This record gives sequence, C-alpha cells and structure tokens, in this order.
Amino acid sequence: MRKLFGTDGVRGVANRELTPMLAFRLGRAAAYLLSRDSSTGRPRLVIGKDTRISGDMLEAALIAGICSVGADVLRVGIMPTPAVAFLTRDLKADGGVVISASHNPVEDNGIKFFAASGFKLPDRVEEEIERLIYSGVEELPSPVGEDVGRVEEVPDALDRYVNYVKGTVKVDFRGLKIVVDCANGAAYQASPRALRELGAEVIAINDCPNGLNINVRCGSTNPEVVREAVLKHGADIGIAHDGDADRVIAVDEKGNIIDGDHIMVICSTHLKKQNRLPRNTVVVTVMSNLGLRLGLAKHNIKVLETKVGDRYVLEELLRTGAAFGGEQSGHIIFLEHNTTGDGIITALQLIAVMKETGQPLSELASLMDRLPQVLVNVRVTNKEKVMTSDKVRRVIEKNKERLGENGRILVRPSGTEPLIRVMAEGTDEKLLQDIVDEIAAAITSEDR
Repeated sequence: MRKLFGTDGVRGVANRELTPMLAFRLGRAAAYLLSRDSSTGRPRLVIGKDTRISGDMLEAALIAGICSVGADVLRVGIMPTPAVAFLTRDLKADGGVVISASHNPVEDNGIKFFAASGFKLPDRVEEEIERLIYSGVEELPSPVGEDVGRVEEVPDALDRYVNYVKGTVKVDFRGLKIVVDCANGAAYQASPRALRELGAEVIAINDCPNGLNINVRCGSTNPEVVREAVLKHGADIGIAHDGDADRVIAVDEKGNIIDGDHIMVICSTHLKKQNRLPRNTVVVTVMSNLGLRLGLAKHNIKVLETKVGDRYVLEELLRTGAAFGGEQSGHIIFLEHNTTGDGIITALQLIAVMKETGQPLSELASLMDRLPQVLVNVRVTNKEKVMTSDKVRRVIEKNKERLGENGRILVRPSGTEPLIRVMAEGTDEKLLQDIVDEIAAAITSEDR
C-alpha cells in the first residue's frame, strides 16, 4: 500500500498525483473519522487554501467528499495555514483542512488536516485515513436529503485571525518602517494588514497573487528580494513569508539575512528575561547551526534536538512541556499562541522584541555568531536507492574523517520534494564546499 501522508500532509503534483478523485476520497475519509466524536451534533470542518491555481479544483473535490458523508464545511477562502489551525479552534469545528504546498512550486499542492484542537493529526489517525482510502471509503455512510452536508461561508474569518495575532503582542509598531514580502501567497492580505493596524509604515511586495506566481523568485526562499527592498526604502526590518505563511525569514536594517536560528535566539533570550520560557528550553532540529547552541548556552538555555520537520519539533514540545522551538527555515512554533508554526505571529514577536528593547535588529542578531554552513539540494528520482547506497555512505564517512571534530555533515531526504539535502558545517567554508560537492556528485552518480 502506497503511503499517502508525508511529514506535512499529502503532497504531489496537482491533477497528476494529487487528483480531484484522491481529494474527494480524502475528504470523505477524514470527515468521517474527525466527526465520529463530534459534540456539536452535525460535524463541521473548516477549509482554507493558498493562492495556487489548483486550489479551487482541489477545494471543490474536498468539499464534495466532506459533504457526502454528512459533514458541513466552513469555507474561509485564501488563508495562511496557521490561520486555519486557529480558526478550527475559534469556530469550535470538529477539524480543519488546508490546501497548500507551502514553499513548493506552483504545480505542486497538498492537503493537510487539523484535529479539533488545531494540532496536526497524529500518525494513527493519518493511518486510519489511508486504510479507508485504500479499502473502505466507498462503504462509508452516504446520507441523502436534509442529511447531506452544507457549505457555509465565514465572511469574518480574516478579521478573526488578524485580531488574534495582533493580540499576541503588547506594544504598537508606530515609528517602524517594515517591508513585507508576501510570496504572492496566503499572507498577502493578513500580514500587511496586521502590521498596519499595529501602527507600522508598511511596504508590501509580492502581494498580487494570480494563481501562478506563488513563491516565484520571492518570499522566504528568496530573501535577497526583501533585502533589496529594505535597503531601497531604508526600512527598519524586512520579513518574508512562504506560500502558506507558516514560516518567516527576516532582514535587518543593514540588509543582513536573519534566519530562523537567529530569530529563535533573539526571541527565546527575551522570553527568558520575562520568565516566559517554559522549561528554560528551546527545541530545534538537526539542521540548526552550531552557533545557535553556543549562543543559547551563554544564557543557560537548554537545547533539545529533533529530526527535521516541524511535526517532530511539536511532538518534542508536547512531550517535554516546553513551548518554543522551530527550524532554521523560519518555521517557528510559539505554543503559547498557536498550535503550529505561524509566520505572522513569529514576525510580530520579533518586531515586538525590537520595540521592547529599543534595539535595532542588527544588534539583536549579534546574540548569535553563525558558523559557516553549506547546503546543497540534489534532485533525484529515487531517494531510497540513494540513501541506502554503499558508495554514498563511504563518501560521507570519508568526508566526516576529513572534517574531524571541527564540524559535522548531514545528508537527508526531503520529506516533501524529490531532493536529497547535503549540509556541511564547520569553520573552513572552502573545505565545506569541497565536501558538499563531492557528496552531491556521488548522489547524482548513484541515482542514474
């Protein structure tokens, strides 16, 4: 049985791998399972999407599947992924679903479900959905007449979310000039509006989605775009979201890129000073720079490490009682405020630290000295074959010996794309580049 769910929902090329028929079946199975314990009588699911062209097609199929088992749909339209998680809780729905492929190219799309709590579904529920997809979705109830599900628009969905995220900070942003790159994605309304309503002067770029331009040479995966705008306009800070706004990368007033590691150091040390850092702990992934660990050690903040993927960060937060963590990519979880990574909340928290301390972002970023880190993404056709190759393993081990105790090497498959990510970290950037190139060449050779 082919596994449908990856580390971040069901992903694939829309209308080829992620077809309307699969979306329909996912809607039926998920609505049935999420509504079994409904306390509202008639189960309801929130559904939102990003701006990519295939969203309408998949939304229609999902809605048909959900309604076909007698569940109602609360449609919130184009909305950041974390907004759907929040609205699922705020509207007291039995679950939520977002249609997005985050930072992936426009031809991709994805379907991700939330439980009534706003948290991503646990593995066991995803496994149940897969089992129904492959063996029993046709046998689920198919009510008729008045028991068929209905679709209800939620006209104030954006108002609810924007008002909520503004309430997570206790200062206004008057006097600040902020550039926000919306990646032509789901943040194009919510992020500029929240910043303006908090008093900032806002310059919004890449905020005109047309269904095809999401993530195209913009957003958090192309931070040089917001960097240029910050320098051009003399802004105090730039922030760049990805397609579904669950992450953010910042740029300081001097044009330096401030990634998720820097943001976590800045925010966690500030939280500790306010006695608001539960367990005095930050949860990160193996991709985080060694500089983060060294920076937090100076403030006696404990660091816990997980596999790459926000779901693993979240699992560790819940397991340990910690409440703050994230990824170098800018996917950061403030568990005090939301149940998943939220790029807008993260941006507001970072800007609030600037306001509360009176320090520019460049000065705050000096809390962490970043060690050289070289990352290459190698496109492959068979991730499993490459990752089990003896030749690739030998090349990795040889280069680990070259690096010795002065750094580390990490080679891992992407959970959402046909890529092998090769990362080397240490003090000699030229050596790191040589190591990464050699491993990448071995991977390409073995993939043929």
